[in-house]
Amino acid sequence: MRAIDLFAGCGGSSTGALMAGCEVVWAANHWLAAVQVHKNNHPDIEHICQDLHQADWSQVPAHDLLLASPCCQGHSKARGKHRPQHDASRSTAWAVVSCAEYHRPEAIVVENVPEFLDWELYPVWEMAMQTMGYSLSPHMIDAADCGVPQNRKRMFVVGTRSESPIKLKLKKRPHVGARNVIDFDSGKWSLINKPGRSGATLARVANGRSSFGDRFVMPYYGSGSGLTGRDLDRPIGTVTTRDRWAVVDGDKMRMVTAEEYKVFMGFPVDYQLPAKSKSLAIHLIGNAVCPPVMRDIITELKKVA
Repeated sequence: MRAIDLFAGCGGSSTGALMAGCEVVWAANHWLAAVQVHKNNHPDIEHICQDLHQADWSQVPAHDLLLASPCCQGHSKARGKHRPQHDASRSTAWAVVSCAEYHRPEAIVVENVPEFLDWELYPVWEMAMQTMGYSLSPHMIDAADCGVPQNRKRMFVVGTRSESPIKLKLKKRPHVGARNVIDFDSGKWSLINKPGRSGATLARVANGRSSFGDRFVMPYYGSGSGLTGRDLDRPIGTVTTRDRWAVVDGDKMRMVTAEEYKVFMGFPVDYQLPAKSKSLAIHLIGNAVCPPVMRDIITELKKVA
């Protein structure tokens, strides 16, 4: 099965497709840093850095499977107050329609946040896909159910050229706890009770100790996992584009490393990320699709499509 990857980012969907036995022949993204990371890890794939609103689909290789992760910022609840750029963000989903119109692949998988289905223009987008003969089936999937050590709920619209929508039945894998990822012998640790530590952080640490003992993970700032953090036997909470998860070990703590974030997302341990900028690495990895989720979707899709 030949696949292409629109809005490919640093390569989560492509990596998952390769895990599922696909031949990924083309990948595109508008952000040069993401394209470079994708190319470093997948040098045999043809890459293009372009605004896909302007794509010439006649220059894209023929394919059986279209993968796409349109921008999610305009849909996510975490986006804050409405901003003009969110309209442009949401409009990236129309690139999927124009590519499908030209190539008519047998199957399409579109990844986004669950709020994508609440988009005011989603019914029109859905109708456009249906007009071309695609039956659409939204799937809400928690990455933890695919063996990723992270609770990360995302929406995957599966489109097939079939009379009726195909509902995939993914095998639920055992959950993997954060302790399988955290290396307590690495990273830059600091004392919890150092001068300048915020009261909110100290409160989270105290609550976490009360609930989980001396070792646990917690949000260093922001919301999520309440005010107590998480037991290491649970998957970590959602990884975002910001460095927000901390590890507590007795009287010291540190932030989760970029290498650990990579594994929390389900990427191979040898996947190459930017080495000189942790913030860039986390932005790229937190914006990605978890490869094992795409692997399981495509594996099941190949059985029933």
